[in-house]
Amino acid sequence: MNTKQQTIQKSVSVSGVGLHTGVTATMTFLPAPAHHGYKFQRVDLPGQPIVDADVDNVVDLSRGTTLEQNGARIHTVEHALASLVGLQLDNILIQLDGPEPPIMDGSSIKFIEALQDAGIEEQNAYRNYFEINEYVHYKNSEKDIEIAALPLNDYRLTVMVDYNSRVITSQHAFLNDISQFSSQIAMCRTFVFLHELEMLYKQNLIKGGDLTNAIVIVDRDVREGELDYLADLLNKPKVSVNKKEGILNNLDLHYPNEMARHKLLDLVGDLALVGRPIKAQILAARPGHAANVAFAKKIKKLMQKNAANTSPAYDPTQPPVYDFHKIASLLPHRYPFQMIDKIIALDESSVVGVKNVTMNEQYFMGHFPGNPVMPGVLQLESMAQTGGILVLSTVPDPENYWPYLIGIENCRFRRNVVPGDTLIFRCEFISPMKRGIVKMSGRGYVAGQLVCEAEMIASLVKKK
Repeated sequence: MNTKQQTIQKSVSVSGVGLHTGVTATMTFLPAPAHHGYKFQRVDLPGQPIVDADVDNVVDLSRGTTLEQNGARIHTVEHALASLVGLQLDNILIQLDGPEPPIMDGSSIKFIEALQDAGIEEQNAYRNYFEINEYVHYKNSEKDIEIAALPLNDYRLTVMVDYNSRVITSQHAFLNDISQFSSQIAMCRTFVFLHELEMLYKQNLIKGGDLTNAIVIVDRDVREGELDYLADLLNKPKVSVNKKEGILNNLDLHYPNEMARHKLLDLVGDLALVGRPIKAQILAARPGHAANVAFAKKIKKLMQKNAANTSPAYDPTQPPVYDFHKIASLLPHRYPFQMIDKIIALDESSVVGVKNVTMNEQYFMGHFPGNPVMPGVLQLESMAQTGGILVLSTVPDPENYWPYLIGIENCRFRRNVVPGDTLIFRCEFISPMKRGIVKMSGRGYVAGQLVCEAEMIASLVKKK
């Protein structure tokens, strides 16, 4: 799995009819900055409102996942979101000039192909994985649905479906590596049973459905006159049944277990609504959109519970954004007051810095020499220097400015920092800069545990 966040190099569009609304729309994927996440935008509505791809914005689960925010509704988002997760893209703005992404062929493959054509671009920020560290379980006994997440330093999914059908027996699908999504899962199409078809039309759904964008499973005997009725319903001159596989209009399946693979595709797309890439083993029996979303809400609740203690990811084998030479060229500090060793992530609103604490620090000679503890004021100084890099990044000529710390609020020290610790600082803006003044939040972590935090006010002053 990737360590750095990714977006696309250029915008790319696809057009087609929406599965349930039947409205033709163009969907455009656009590059977005680090930590932007997935957002939809209805460019056909006044004000062009934004809809965050967030599980809390789900408002309808009638045969698909529908989001609504700021007075705008987006139907059937799961296939588009699955393509983003499958390509390990983190930051995308999805513009729509209609209420629903085009269904295309009923899978995610057309979205995958378009995004690959746009090119993938790595960003200067680490992926903010949520690594599930405890058993998470959802069960719907009435529908015999179960979904579970187990701790795993990877993202793997296994799905089982069983419809008590003579056509579809029990099927399993798995994805052991997210990089295989494009080749193993993305082309698997949505499906519907013949006995559901007329009911869905009567419910004012699948207005854009036809035999080119969905697999229709014939799970009962049909008469010739009924085939004529179905042809009229689907706006086709004629329909027929593949007796061997029980598929309407002799459609060839991509895989014998294409239905289970498509349910896995839907699960990937729905779980994208937790808002962060996941590390876990996901096991799902008979999943559907309602269960997927209920399970995603459980994960998000756990994520929020653990939010305060979530340390930025740090892989010392990866090259830094800035090494200590570059930091020295930006900040005026020198030994023994250049505290930060490297910057490992930097974007428009946040920065992550690293401070390696060693026994050779000069202050240990006189600060608790028999019990060396890093002074809290120097932890705060290290955090402020990390924030200083963020403040300087707001101007095109940082060499012409001094960053000054002018205020500290809500400062707390949670545990001792001692020789051998690696301090990871994350600072982010909490208010826009006005007249050279900006407010930041800062947190320091050791081994994933929060050790210090503060809100800092900084001033950016031009050198005379």
